[in-house]
Amino acid sequence: MPAPYSVVIATLFPNAYPGPLGLSLCGKALARGIWRLETVSLTEFAGDKRLDDATFGGGSGMVIRPEPCAKAMEKALAIAPVGAVAIYPTPRGRPITQKTVRKLAKAPGIVFLCGRYEAVDQRVLEEFNLQEISIGDFLLASGDVAAIAIIEAVVRLIDGVIANAEATKNDSFENGLLEYPHYTRPAVWRGKKPPPELLSGDHARIQKWRKTMAEKITRERRPDLWEEYLKENSKQPVK
Repeated sequence: MPAPYSVVIATLFPNAYPGPLGLSLCGKALARGIWRLETVSLTEFAGDKRLDDATFGGGSGMVIRPEPCAKAMEKALAIAPVGAVAIYPTPRGRPITQKTVRKLAKAPGIVFLCGRYEAVDQRVLEEFNLQEISIGDFLLASGDVAAIAIIEAVVRLIDGVIANAEATKNDSFENGLLEYPHYTRPAVWRGKKPPPELLSGDHARIQKWRKTMAEKITRERRPDLWEEYLKENSKQPVK
């Protein structure tokens, strides 16, 4: 049996975990040992000093001191398997994509350093070669919510987490497109019906409708993805 996928988080808030990661498919996979989750508390290494201090150069934000971060990272890396990817969630990081998520899922695990306040000392990021990753162009109070989002995205791709792996092939981003709309019973709800294509029983017609809708939604909502999709598929925009 292969070793479980490993996630280790150095954080001020160990009690935040597993949180939503303990629910549904991720939670069941955690209970079954398909992946494991461990936390390291930053406050454990603060000693008799404050965990944070004023930033050099002035400013209103507080910065987490390097020494407790470094000791927490050393402990986290000692727990994690060799080859685990070290990540620092931050709004200034490279935006995460499904392609990045797939790469992380193929690694043996992830180690997170979750900041709070203004930031952690830059020297820690450099010392441990942490990859700075952003989940979007907005701000959070800490890196923990971002870490949880990244972990869920990765865990669902691990073998055995989703029973029918084929079900993920049409997810948003998997084929360069956003996903098409979905409908279920009843066939008439508040006077509204699903598109006739989906009720036709004609598989080819259904697939054509789904692809057309996925292309339309991507073109309208994410022109950046649409442009990349056109380049990769060498096709003209759908009219």
